[in-house]
Amino acid sequence: MAADLHFYFDPVCPFAWMTSKWVRRVQAARDYEVDWRFISLRLLNAHIDYDSHFPPEYEAGHTAGLRLLRLAAQVRADHGRPAVAGLYEALGTEIFDRDPVPDDSGARRGTAEFVAPVLERLGLPAGLVAALDDTGHDGVIQAETDEALALTGKDVGTPILHVDPPTGVAFFGPVISRLPSDEEAVQLWDHVLGLARFPGFAELKRSLRELPQLRGLGVAEDEVGRQEDWHAGSRRQKR
Repeated sequence: MAADLHFYFDPVCPFAWMTSKWVRRVQAARDYEVDWRFISLRLLNAHIDYDSHFPPEYEAGHTAGLRLLRLAAQVRADHGRPAVAGLYEALGTEIFDRDPVPDDSGARRGTAEFVAPVLERLGLPAGLVAALDDTGHDGVIQAETDEALALTGKDVGTPILHVDPPTGVAFFGPVISRLPSDEEAVQLWDHVLGLARFPGFAELKRSLRELPQLRGLGVAEDEVGRQEDWHAGSRRQKR
């Protein structure tokens, strides 16, 4: 069955995770078929000097994301594309919907110790942890990263959504910090598609963002996260 939506994600991106939770609500309401695809922030920023451009935790976090995408690529190869949906949901829940770990640089998310319990809960083979170090998957991840950027242009991050592929509209985001209710989720979806499908539409943007309502970031569901300026699509220290 052809997918109604291609969702390109990096598992360590909190905004991609929040958008994915919204999309899953839309998926259930509209009976959509979603193909969960890869885009790596580490590969996307391969040309950038992390020490001078990003906060200290970014390189470790993005590298962990690449390692988790290698795992996802192996799961897809061994167990089929639908298995990626369950893996991403389990990883995102573990990373973002649990209480934060003190002094967590983000690197632990790409370790066998972090991944092994997730695989066990999903009923997947423990030996899949070897994929974390398998750079043989990087070509596939780079190809899908390039595929996503070819749909939107290069000045974007994660997630990227491609609706009604292969010829339908694609866009970065939407970046949301609060999870809509089931009713609001469908309304927001229709509004986003209405705007994105308007001929000639290019961008609607502001760089100020609330920290998403995710326990892993220290923001409860009934709280509003502090506002940060994500200029150039991230918390870069300079362009």
